[in-house]
Amino acid sequence: MRVLAGDIGGTKTLLQIAECRAGRCRPVREQRFDSGAYDSLSSIIREFLKEDKKQSVKAACFGIAGPVVQTARGESVKVTNLPWEIHGPDLIRKFKFSALRLINDFQAVGYGIEALAKKDLVVLQKGRSVRHAPRAIIGAGTGLGQGILVWNDDHYSPLATEGGHANFAPTDELQLDLVRYLLKTHGRTSWELVLSGHGLVDLYAFMKARGEVSESPAVAEAMRCDDPAAIITRAALEQNDPLANRALDLLVDIYGAQAGNLALTAGATGGVYIAGGIAPKILSRLTDGRFMRAFLNKGRMRSYVEAVPVQVVIDPRVGLIGAVRAASRL
Repeated sequence: MRVLAGDIGGTKTLLQIAECRAGRCRPVREQRFDSGAYDSLSSIIREFLKEDKKQSVKAACFGIAGPVVQTARGESVKVTNLPWEIHGPDLIRKFKFSALRLINDFQAVGYGIEALAKKDLVVLQKGRSVRHAPRAIIGAGTGLGQGILVWNDDHYSPLATEGGHANFAPTDELQLDLVRYLLKTHGRTSWELVLSGHGLVDLYAFMKARGEVSESPAVAEAMRCDDPAAIITRAALEQNDPLANRALDLLVDIYGAQAGNLALTAGATGGVYIAGGIAPKILSRLTDGRFMRAFLNKGRMRSYVEAVPVQVVIDPRVGLIGAVRAASRL
């Protein structure tokens, strides 16, 4: 069976056609698109399928960065960081799919986790994995995704959540000041506001406003001309810029704390997986001990989270792999 799968995010869209037989899938063709350059997912699919007119796609699955809603007409998604509304019945009508499934992007990541090899993961804490126990996924990128994996007969089934939009909880005096700053600048708090690409930019602005470290004119100029989050990351990792370093350290502290929160909330004794686009780019900061100190700072529950395996997913295609696996089951 030939399937179409997609990983649709606020920044990029990855599409793949795969040939699936007896539970195994072989990639046929794959392409990356700049999501913001298109007015809809349909436009991207139409362009991608131009080269495959002779080969019909039987089933499709798209992992989308947004909550999936069941309506009277079928599945529907409003993409969180794009002005897109995706309706399953419309895609079936336009592209003649025999079967279609829309899933949250972190559900797709969840399906992909089981297909990863050791080389696709970096261990932060070995822990003691409990067989068939719940697992959790968290990943900062354009936004903040979170998901839970539960064992179902012979495989893990991912459950989508919108936990990234829950209220941010500070763990020290600096983060208490950050909450006050967020309430003034955004009128609210959430984990995504501080754990995402735009969140890093806000953390940089917050540290700058404190006035303890001056901003580099070169970094300020570069941020006006390019992606600010990427500039801050490079300034911290490659140039040892003091202000960028403080912003990135704060992000890592918050990231570790929320990953630990998710481990407790999900009872994730099967493991926590750090996915998303940011983690591989700041891997050196995730492996230097700072992330795990925040993860383990749970008071009487420290011994609980010490037993939880923690790994970073470094394969950027994990969501696409998961969407292919989900499509093959249709």
